[in-house]
Amino acid sequence: MAKHKGKGWHSRLLAAGLGVTVVAAAASVWTAQADPAGARKPQASVAAPVVEVAADIAHASDRGARGVNITIDDGPDPVWTPKVLQLLEDNGVKATFCMVGTQAKAHPDLVKKVVAAGHRLCDHTVAHDTTMDRQSEAFQSQQILDAERMITEASGGVRPQYYRAPGGAFTPYSRQLAASRGMRPLGWNVDSKDFELPGSDTMVATVKREIANGPTILFHDAGGDRSQTVAALREVLPWLKQQGYSFGFPVR
Repeated sequence: MAKHKGKGWHSRLLAAGLGVTVVAAAASVWTAQADPAGARKPQASVAAPVVEVAADIAHASDRGARGVNITIDDGPDPVWTPKVLQLLEDNGVKATFCMVGTQAKAHPDLVKKVVAAGHRLCDHTVAHDTTMDRQSEAFQSQQILDAERMITEASGGVRPQYYRAPGGAFTPYSRQLAASRGMRPLGWNVDSKDFELPGSDTMVATVKREIANGPTILFHDAGGDRSQTVAALREVLPWLKQQGYSFGFPVR
């Protein structure tokens, strides 16, 4: 999500995330410890092995020069994620869902639906703190790794393949950490600015005007009323097809 989003949603997420991570920070320790007899093992162990990926920020599409990546941030949300999923299905589009850890933990059924529909998962931290680039390495690590665990557990063992810093607040440390966990840092080229609620027509115009800048388009399925986003996607997805674009995933 873009850095200048309204403070209300971010503050609620940060407060919730900090509450969760006081406990989660301790829980994370067992991922680095030997497993004594009878100790709980992390559910994430059912996921595929971790393979390190490139640490530079991805923008390109795996479908090449005429590929487009639809990315959906901040969910899952019980109201808006199902509507976005239905639109994607209706248009035969696969997308990348950048999920906030607390949201994934609260709505595991939706995480599983996203995976079952063939979409990919992206780690968007626990608390969506847009000052990540000014936080300590310990804080960055906790936010990224705990969200990875929450999303993986909520999905039933499917690991996120990307990491998107809230507001694009990447650091060299966070990029390398994510990459070491098999999550390619993920940027964007076209910001629909749907969090500003500019109207669906404005969002559509933004995509049409800026798609020449690159293939990765940013939308949101949480953080408030996303009816404008749904309306914009209903128009944008067919238009992109008409222009000869195909839908893919960000490169890894």
